[in-house]
Amino acid sequence: MDFLDAFWHVLNLFAPALGVGLIAAAAAKLLWRKELAKASYLRLLLWAFSAGAAVLLAGLVVLGQDGRMLTYGAMVLACATALWWAGFGRAR
Repeated sequence: MDFLDAFWHVLNLFAPALGVGLIAAAAAKLLWRKELAKASYLRLLLWAFSAGAAVLLAGLVVLGQDGRMLTYGAMVLACATALWWAGFGRAR
């Protein structure tokens, strides 16, 4: 595998975390406009993406391969928890 193939593999590993982070942060800002008025979209996106990426890496290490439904379910829960923490919790 050359450098370009490795780059695309890593990028595709984190693509689900970025997609879920983008959609979840946008939905949170849309649904809770007043409550999240002070929280920036970028901050919510970074929290959700970081949590999702960490879970994807943990799923890869624990389960031995990526793309397992258990990992994706845990990623969604981690993104939701991170959004709550960034918008309503102590990180506010």
